[in-house]
Amino acid sequence: MSTDTDFAAALQHKIDFKTKPLGSLGRIEDLATLIATVQGTLSPQMKTCELTIFAADHGIAAEGVSKFPQEVTRQMVLNYLADGAGANAFARAVGAEMKVVDAGVAGAPFGVAELIERRIGAGTKSFLHEPAMSAAECDRALEEGRRLGAESLADAVAYGEMGIANTASAAALGHKLTGVGLDVLVGRGTGLDDDGLTRKRKVLEAAVARTGALGPKEALAEYGGFEVAMMTGAMIGAAAAKKVVIVDGFIATAAALAAMRIAPATRAAMVFSHRSEEQGHGALLDALGAEPLLRLGLRLGEGTGALLAWPLLKAAGEMLNTMASFDDAGVTGPQCPRLPRCAKRRGWSFWRCNSSPDCRCPPMRAIRPTACAGRRATFRFAAL
Repeated sequence: MSTDTDFAAALQHKIDFKTKPLGSLGRIEDLATLIATVQGTLSPQMKTCELTIFAADHGIAAEGVSKFPQEVTRQMVLNYLADGAGANAFARAVGAEMKVVDAGVAGAPFGVAELIERRIGAGTKSFLHEPAMSAAECDRALEEGRRLGAESLADAVAYGEMGIANTASAAALGHKLTGVGLDVLVGRGTGLDDDGLTRKRKVLEAAVARTGALGPKEALAEYGGFEVAMMTGAMIGAAAAKKVVIVDGFIATAAALAAMRIAPATRAAMVFSHRSEEQGHGALLDALGAEPLLRLGLRLGEGTGALLAWPLLKAAGEMLNTMASFDDAGVTGPQCPRLPRCAKRRGWSFWRCNSSPDCRCPPMRAIRPTACAGRRATFRFAAL
């Protein structure tokens, strides 16, 4: 296509003249538009999806902001590798590949062949007292993630996370990037009771008071986790490589927000899969101007919500590539309500009058047909 405008018009025409009423597939049509635009073709491929789970530990966990102890991060990594977690079950169900990355789990390296080792350190520091990581560690995490995102062979990528206390990290990061109050962003995470939630809010209020206004990389270094920073980089790398990025829940959306602030073009490749029950997720979605596809009461993370959205993207790709047009199927298509009666009787479905605002045809060229109902007139037609 010669211009972005020409491409957009041709894509809209392809969608509008499938054998269906105009707009009747709703948000599936929006997904088809996004997929084709990301890949830069009217016939995009949407056959494969890959979930990557980034795992790392957080120093802030020592401040009592989570219901679960830190060792659960390591235990869950082994559970993923044993094919026993919710993410594994959902990946099997929707036909997605799954990878696990050690971005910085506390303790020694796992030394397991099935695990992708990209360790930045053995967990971050407590951001209540000091930056979670150095600027150099943040840059390294972003770059490792960017490479992983760019190297994926899948048409769509989904990113999950595992790290005890990472909802605290996401809340602090979201606060610094959006200005939304911690009273809105801080939730119960893995199931804190009222006393635990109160403590978590007090800890985070003290933590964010350490710093003033921050840029996105500075905010990641101060309050992020190694897995959050690496996920941010992966989103940037995947979007640059023309992959559709399926964004999961609260923590993934905080990473998406950071990715968009660092590389604004990344936003165009993002599909927001669901609205989770974690308290702050809706506020981050609003900050991104995002309308998620699903609302299922999920709050697990791990990329589970993103996996459930994958079949919708696959369906959108199939619609765009294999659903017949009116012309292909020999079905009479939508007619301009202001067409001359003679044209309607003859079934000229894609002719239209010069001035009707109701047609959705691409740019027309004017012709002067032979006698029409005993008189001459000038019409326009769509070159299909």
